[in-house]
Amino acid sequence: MNQSELGQLLGYDKTYISLLELGKRSLDDIGSRRHIAETLRLPPHIVGVTDPADTDHRAMLQFGESTVRLAEIARQSGHASEAVAELWPLVARLEARMEDGYTERDVLHLLARARVGLGVALGNVLPEERLSTAARWTAKSIDIARYFGDPAFTSYVLRMHGNELRKARLHGAAVDRLQHAAAIAPHHEAKAAVLPLLARAVGTLRNQPLFDEVMRETNRLLEETEHTSLFNPYALHEIRLRGLMATGRTDIAIQLVEQGSPVPTTTVAPQWRVIELITVAQVRLAADDCGGAAQSLHTAIDEAVRQRLPHQLQRMVRASHRRLPEIREVADHALDRIRQEMAA
Repeated sequence: MNQSELGQLLGYDKTYISLLELGKRSLDDIGSRRHIAETLRLPPHIVGVTDPADTDHRAMLQFGESTVRLAEIARQSGHASEAVAELWPLVARLEARMEDGYTERDVLHLLARARVGLGVALGNVLPEERLSTAARWTAKSIDIARYFGDPAFTSYVLRMHGNELRKARLHGAAVDRLQHAAAIAPHHEAKAAVLPLLARAVGTLRNQPLFDEVMRETNRLLEETEHTSLFNPYALHEIRLRGLMATGRTDIAIQLVEQGSPVPTTTVAPQWRVIELITVAQVRLAADDCGGAAQSLHTAIDEAVRQRLPHQLQRMVRASHRRLPEIREVADHALDRIRQEMAA
C-alpha cells in the first residue's frame, strides 16, 4: 500500500502521511490513534493506546516470559517433563493468537523462544524413535528468527535446532545448522555456546580433522569466556571422549578416562552427569574393564530413571549389549516403564 492509498483509507493527505513516516509529525491525541488502530485493524497498544485488551496483552507477555524462563531452569535442573508441561499450553496459546492475526514483534519473539524451549525439553524426555518431533518444534522458530535479523537470536535458534537434529540422527543437517550458528555468532559467548554441540555433531560424522579443529577452538575460548553449564571443562571432557571413540582413537580416550574427569568449574546440569557416565562406561568396555563400566552404568540408570531420560537409557542398552547382559536387562525394563507411562 502506497502513501496515497494509505492516506485515502485513513482520511489524511498524502503529504501528511509522508511527514508521519519521516517522524516530522506525530499523532499525540488518543482519538487519532484509536482511529488508525480501528481502520487498520491493529491492536490499540501498537499505536500507544492502552485499553483492557492491551492490559491482557502485557499480562500475557509477562506470564509467557516467566514461563519460558522457569521452564529452562526446570529442564537444566533435571525436570524436563515439567518444562514440557509448562511450555505446551503457552505455545498453543501464542500460536492461536498468531492465527487470529496478532503478529506483534514481542509475541513472535516469545513464540520463537517457547517453541525452541519446548523442542529442547522434548529432546530430553522422548525416546530416540520420536526425537524428530523435538527437531520439528525447534525448526518452527527458524523463520521467525531470520525475520528479526538478530544474529545472536538466529545463532541461538540454529544451535538448538542443530543439536536436536543430531539427536534425531540427522547428522549432516545438524553439522550444517551448527556451523551456520557458529559463523553468525556475534561474540565469544555466543560462539562458545555453539562449539561443544558442533564438536559432538562432527564426531558422529567421524570427521577427525574437523573434530580436532573445533576442539582446538573450543579450548582456546575456554580460557577467554565465562564457563556455563555446557561450556566448561567437565562437559567438554565427555565430548572429547565421545569424539575420540568415534574417530578411532580409543587408546587416547582410555588414557583420558584413567586420568579422571576434570573438577567442575560451574554448576553442571544433572543430565550431563548421566551422559558422562555412559560415555565413560563405553570407554571402559573398550579397555575390557567390565567392572568399572558396570559401576558407571548402574549409577547412570538410577539417575536416568529419576530424571526420565529414555534416550539415555537406550544409549545404555546399546553400550551394555552382550558384555553386560544384566545391565542391559535393567535398562530395558526401566525404558519399558517410561514408555508405558508416556502411553498412559
